[in-house]
Amino acid sequence: MGVFDFVKEAGAKIGIGESKAEKEEKAAAEAAAEAARKEKAVAATKERAEAARKAMRARNADAKREARAEALEESKRSARLEAYVNKLDIEIKDLDIRFDDGVATITGEAATQEAKERCILAVGNCHGVGTVEETITVASPSAESRLHVVQSGDTLWAIAQEYLGNGNRYPEVFEANTPMLSDPDLIFPGQVLRIPAT
Repeated sequence: MGVFDFVKEAGAKIGIGESKAEKEEKAAAEAAAEAARKEKAVAATKERAEAARKAMRARNADAKREARAEALEESKRSARLEAYVNKLDIEIKDLDIRFDDGVATITGEAATQEAKERCILAVGNCHGVGTVEETITVASPSAESRLHVVQSGDTLWAIAQEYLGNGNRYPEVFEANTPMLSDPDLIFPGQVLRIPAT
């Protein structure tokens, strides 16, 4: 028996081991596949980022549209509140009412304390108004009236009895709250009424 020398790179041709060229070819194919995978991952990341940007732009556009629609509705509500107060012939000079998220802000100059209070109550007793903020000046200041929040079961007679000491004085309470009240028998829980000074 003897020792025989062989060319190692020749073995791959019959399935034993890999030749240097095959190893290089395999490494190049793996590197190309890895590069393709990374390129695909980068492309997918870019697509997701672009989709997220588009979605954000759409949300921002929707939010802007909603904000414009809300501002328009609040502007209309402000105009309706002003028209309502003007229709009641309450003497308020330079009346300006701004409505925003349930808060009505009133500015102007009232001829009397009574006109100021009527204006505040007229606006405050409107559906959707939760708060009235006012900076109404009064040309002829006088004592402020007391206010009463109508409870279930209240009547003008009972309110007059409580505040004025005589239920028969209910017409005074009614008059103090006209034209917001049109009928002394129609008051509703949650309404705020002026109680005239005695």
